[in-house]
Amino acid sequence: MNRLHNLDYLRGIAAFGIMLYHYLSWTYGNFESKSFMGRVGVYGVSIFYVLSGLTLYHVYIQRMVPNREDLFQFAKKRFFRIFPLLWLATIASVLLKREIPNWENLFLNLSGLFGFVKWDTYFSTGVWSIGNELVFYVFFPFFIYFSKNNKSVFYLISALIFLIYLQFAFSILSPEKTITEQWRNYVNPLNQVFLFLGGYLIGFLSEKKEIRNEYSWLFMIGGLALFTAYPSYGDNIYLVTGYNRLIFTLSCFMMVLGIYKVKGQLPKNLHTPLSWLGEASYSVYLLHPIVFSLSGIALKMILCKLGMPDLIRFNWLIAIPVSLVMSYFVYHYFEKYFMKLGHRSKSK
Repeated sequence: MNRLHNLDYLRGIAAFGIMLYHYLSWTYGNFESKSFMGRVGVYGVSIFYVLSGLTLYHVYIQRMVPNREDLFQFAKKRFFRIFPLLWLATIASVLLKREIPNWENLFLNLSGLFGFVKWDTYFSTGVWSIGNELVFYVFFPFFIYFSKNNKSVFYLISALIFLIYLQFAFSILSPEKTITEQWRNYVNPLNQVFLFLGGYLIGFLSEKKEIRNEYSWLFMIGGLALFTAYPSYGDNIYLVTGYNRLIFTLSCFMMVLGIYKVKGQLPKNLHTPLSWLGEASYSVYLLHPIVFSLSGIALKMILCKLGMPDLIRFNWLIAIPVSLVMSYFVYHYFEKYFMKLGHRSKSK
């Protein structure tokens, strides 16, 4: 299948934005809902989900029936795509904590089952979203089957998932408490699956429709403007509750739809780094917390010897390039190896 490089651009920007959000918030404190970085910290992952649903639609809508062989091949490819780096990040995080882990929780993380039963139990920053993604993969064959064979049932399933989304936004999550206090409810896969479905729906409803380039740009710019300028204040819980949840979700859908339908490719000096960043976004996402910890330990030792421990606050400036370099090597020499294993045919 032809790779959707435009989606790589947005995926890479989202991964870089989440990394920057974490580094700055760990250094200078949390960003509230009115700040652009605070919004990136919350909805950067949401954009990942939308892009995931759209990308999987693009890849599998023609090749999956689904039958038993389709499901096996899908599971195999997803396993080799997700688990090797998940294991690496989890084990590295456990070692960095220098304490004996809860063995049940470690098993759930390494098996991927934590996303189904204990979705708020994870060892490395951001891994909760990988648990969510594994749950979405269970939904995905049903989306394929019903959207191809019974559209009425597919639309009914979509409506039910949207109603669950509304239930979380207007009832289960309360604006009276911080997002930290309600973290288990927020990272519940049922609170996020509509975003994945939204990406699938973007592909399903617009794949064969031509949208003029100026309208595609209008969707992108309008979505970004809405995301940036829509008023919200206080704790980040206000970004994911009430009507604000619908507004910010709409802005994500607009940006993804616009960049999906826009025609053309960026100049090579922009295409190459953004395309690579998108392809390596999984490494960037999972490795950056580990790099921050390791570079912080090394920098602290050096600065203490030099008598300048206060300069540790500039660790994020070192961690960014180190994270990108490490992600480059991990993607090319670790991720790609396992991806090739996942793509080997059954006969091989």
